Amino acid sequence: MKISARNRLKGTVVDVTKGATTAHVRIDVGGSVVTASITNEAVDELQLKVGDSAYAVVKASDVMVAVD
Repeated sequence: MKISARNRLKGTVVDVTKGATTAHVRIDVGGSVVTASITNEAVDELQLKVGDSAYAVVKASDVMVAVD
C-alpha cells in the first residue's frame, strides 16, 4: 500500500457494525481503539471482518489538544 497520509495507524479490526448506509469500524491500535465511520459499500469492498489487520488513516487539517 502506498498512501500520502503520514498519520496511519496499523491495528486489528475488533468490531464492524453496519447501519442503514454507514458502518462503524473499530480498530485496536496498541490497546487504544480508533473508530471510523465508512460506507457499508467500503466495508464490503475491503472485505473487513473482525481479526483482520487494517490501518486507521487520519487526514485532518488540524489537531486540537485539550486538558481538564
